[in-house]
Amino acid sequence: MSSNDIAISVADLSKRYEIYDAPRDRLKQFLLPRLNRLVGLREKQFFNEYWALKDVSFEVRKGESVGILGRNGSGKSTLLQIVTGTLSPTSGVVTTQGRIAALLELGSGFNPEFTGRENVYLNGALLGFSKEQIDDKFDAIASFADIGRYLEQPVKTYSSGMMLRLAFAVQVQVEPDILIVDEALAVGDALFQKRCFQRIEKLLSDGTTVLFVSHDQESIRTLTNRALLLNKGKAMSWGLSSEVVLEYRRLLHEEESAYFSSLAKDLVERAQVSKESPPPISIDDAATEAVEVVDATNPLSARSERLSFGDGEVKVIQVETLDKEGNPCSMYYPGEKLSVRITCESKADVDRLNIGIRIRNKEGVKIYSWGTLNQDMRARFMKSDSPVFWERTFSSGERFQVILECACNLGVNLYEVQASASFEETPDYLNQHMLHWVDEAAFFQVTMRQNEYFFGGAVDLRMSATW
Repeated sequence: MSSNDIAISVADLSKRYEIYDAPRDRLKQFLLPRLNRLVGLREKQFFNEYWALKDVSFEVRKGESVGILGRNGSGKSTLLQIVTGTLSPTSGVVTTQGRIAALLELGSGFNPEFTGRENVYLNGALLGFSKEQIDDKFDAIASFADIGRYLEQPVKTYSSGMMLRLAFAVQVQVEPDILIVDEALAVGDALFQKRCFQRIEKLLSDGTTVLFVSHDQESIRTLTNRALLLNKGKAMSWGLSSEVVLEYRRLLHEEESAYFSSLAKDLVERAQVSKESPPPISIDDAATEAVEVVDATNPLSARSERLSFGDGEVKVIQVETLDKEGNPCSMYYPGEKLSVRITCESKADVDRLNIGIRIRNKEGVKIYSWGTLNQDMRARFMKSDSPVFWERTFSSGERFQVILECACNLGVNLYEVQASASFEETPDYLNQHMLHWVDEAAFFQVTMRQNEYFFGGAVDLRMSATW
């Protein structure tokens, strides 16, 4: 690939911060190493090292949209500040080509004493535009920001949402070569977020390179081509956005499991100290002693382990899409019955389960998610006498099936079925613990008999016309 095709190149990038226990240590670090060098003594370090980034490397092609994922403190904001040039690296090289517009810390680059109008011209000048060029763009900026008379008020009187509107309007209307967004859109209202995403998509279609940081996994999946996962300052995964998002969810799950395991261990230790009777075995404890057996007849066991994660007290063994007669089927017409049969196996004595699915189209957009708990919640609300799946108990080694059914009111496309088995501490999705999640558990396609029944879009809303 030619270097002219690369918008952002990051090579062996590291950033170190020096953490001092007391102010006097900073003075010691400034003076004593120099004195030690003069008299030939060994230098002593008076600070603790904190590496916000460590040996991060990646390249972004021109016109590409790349997402940055990671937990708080993983180094995302540090990376973006170095790319924009507002922070210097400890080591490594960052090379960019073209004008960069960045939405990092909300309101950065604004003078709080200036009016919104004055800050538009200030930001334009910082981006290299003349007053005449900003004059030509000002009406478009004011229209997109849509803050009315507040444009003539000092920025220090703005709410966070108004600040975002003005900042984003300036950055996107100056038509940057590289746009960097660091979670700033999270403070905007839903309608403004929609306008922002539409504008970002237009910039992408016009060839702008986008570096996008967000905790919204669906936005990363749908808005970006590739993604980088950072963990404790190191690059943990780099590749297609859908694969990196799965790695991110697996990381979150592992950290959550470690947290709850430490809580359980602490409870057991306290119980032993107080000489109380031992606590009952939880499904987490039982799973620790459960022996994993690879089932050669399991269609999903041959799939790559990278497509699934979970603690394993319940395993999703097989996922099938069926027609109205219950036969395996992978092709549907709108309105036909769609059944998804999920076969699971319990590895421990468990209850309070939820078996669910998520349906995505080939573009990665989530179309629908639903599970047995949704039906249980409805039954509880209606005070129905129908059985509640959440109350069922399953024994270790027991296999069971759940069939989820609906009318296939979907548009023409290829669809992926993701399946999951989760432990729900409460019957309301508020305390969920993932036991097994499988991406690409099944696929099906929807086609259409255009002469018989036709509509456009992602779903069939069953509209009718009157006159």
